[in-house]
Amino acid sequence: MKTEITELLGIKYPIVQGGMAWVAEYHLAAAVSEAGGLGLIGAASAPAQWVREQVQKAKALTDKPFGVNIMLMSPYADEVADVIVEEGVQVVTTGAGNPEKYMKMWKAAGAKVIPVVASVAMAKRMERMGADAVVAEGSEAGGHIGETTTMVLVPQIASAVKIPVIAAGGIADGRGVAAAFMLGAKGVQLGTHFVVTKESQVHDNYKKCIIKAKDIDTKVTGRSTGHPVRALRNQMTKEYLKKEAEGASFEELELLTLGGLRKAVVDGDVISGSIMAGQSAGLVKEELTCTELIQKLIKEADELLKGNTIYE
Repeated sequence: MKTEITELLGIKYPIVQGGMAWVAEYHLAAAVSEAGGLGLIGAASAPAQWVREQVQKAKALTDKPFGVNIMLMSPYADEVADVIVEEGVQVVTTGAGNPEKYMKMWKAAGAKVIPVVASVAMAKRMERMGADAVVAEGSEAGGHIGETTTMVLVPQIASAVKIPVIAAGGIADGRGVAAAFMLGAKGVQLGTHFVVTKESQVHDNYKKCIIKAKDIDTKVTGRSTGHPVRALRNQMTKEYLKKEAEGASFEELELLTLGGLRKAVVDGDVISGSIMAGQSAGLVKEELTCTELIQKLIKEADELLKGNTIYE
């Protein structure tokens, strides 16, 4: 399945794994890249040395292209930006901020720069700054989200920019992949389904929560603070939403979620931890290897795009 994204990134399939904090480490990134997609290491708020080690470990497992997702609000963003250049990282995706100050340096080093955007205005701005592509992420996604759904965001961004668009948010099977292409995307990014792969190092409790999830099982916290986050509902989200409705302060709400993602991913605390997942969790029913998942997505999408019915 060749598209502008496979050509741009030198990958076999137009499938990108989301750069999820605490989840997207070198085992997963390398496995996705080996399977023909683009694996990403999620730098999140980690120090530059950790990111450097992750990149080096991924290189030991794959000679295929992989990238780093950098959260621009991180206190280590400047140092991580340098690591991307020093380690010859081929692709960088960005979130939570504007990558303009690093763009020239990354491009000079030969890295492809793909910002994650949640609006047409931001997509156009990134194109003007020299971005190679954008990830248009709808509000169905897990973790930090915007307001507009994938269904309406992707076609508007695809019409507004000339660079290729990667669709994200709510995609977990071949139907989602095919739909994204119909909407004008040239590739897709998946997060939640990659959490539940055999190569993913997250705690089994986290994986089981996603597999058991139903269509209504995600909740968005933090709308009142201007930092909405989607996660599977549990005791933490229940308490957060109650306090939020009562008008609790930003500091009080922050205390509830401090270290919450690590609790869920590493310790398996799915009661008071933050089980970040997208609405597509309801579509994830089994734990596959990254190769099996990517092959399944491509096969299903290919059949659907040919007009064949594959779902009864």
